Amino acid sequence: MQVIPSISEMQSVAISLRTQGKLIGLVPTMGALHEGHLRLIDAAKQKADIVIVSIFVNPTQFGPSEDFSKYPRTFEEDVAACEKRGANIVFAPKKDDIYPAGYSTYVSEERISKGLCGISRPGHFRGVCTVVNLLFNITRPDFAVFGQKDAQQAAVIKKMVADLWLPVEVVVAPTVREADGLAMSSRNRYLSDEQRQEAAKIYRAMCEGKRMVDEGSRSPDRVLAEITHVLSQSRRIRLIYVALVDRETFMPAREVVPGKCLITVAVWVNEVRLIDNLEI
Repeated sequence: MQVIPSISEMQSVAISLRTQGKLIGLVPTMGALHEGHLRLIDAAKQKADIVIVSIFVNPTQFGPSEDFSKYPRTFEEDVAACEKRGANIVFAPKKDDIYPAGYSTYVSEERISKGLCGISRPGHFRGVCTVVNLLFNITRPDFAVFGQKDAQQAAVIKKMVADLWLPVEVVVAPTVREADGLAMSSRNRYLSDEQRQEAAKIYRAMCEGKRMVDEGSRSPDRVLAEITHVLSQSRRIRLIYVALVDRETFMPAREVVPGKCLITVAVWVNEVRLIDNLEI
């Protein structure tokens, strides 16, 4: 497995691979890899001849009071995990190479990104779209694999790809969960044992909402009220948002349409921000 830090070298390798007729799959990450990331590598291997995993903690998607400086960085362990899982290349550029002095060009999706995390994290999706475009331009993938846990992000990227006619297929792989249902996330590393137990209530609350739908409820207000009630039972959880949205547009659903809606949740567990979603 190659580890490539240079943008120009990565571009040259990508061009050479495409000239050889190789299909390239990209798994964009910010490192601190867990089993959820490794499943994305598995998904990429099913479609691509060459799998590139990018590791880059992107500063432009963090707000001024967010956790960029303390975001977990475990590069050596990440490289070993990628190699063991069968990735072909780890692309690990430096911040000053991706965003050199005087950098001033950004990409912004203006519809799907407006609600939910777009409200609670202003500028976040502009940073995501910008860095993903840069990674696409550098690695030249045929496919790019993202996780369903970040459902709004995946929808924003799909829209960006469609609107800008980017020749990349966006693949969304299922959320990977712990045994108690907690969605795997790099930020789970921040949680104490007690906070970790409380965080599992996020999934249980969403499952209560899904149960109501499965039993015939079609009122978003009733479903959301039940989820909010379950979450409010925890003294460590503070709700940022809970919403029931169309799975493609991320607009609030006026009526529950099974198979076309998502429950989306963002919370603080003490000082740790976690998100999750569940199709209903």
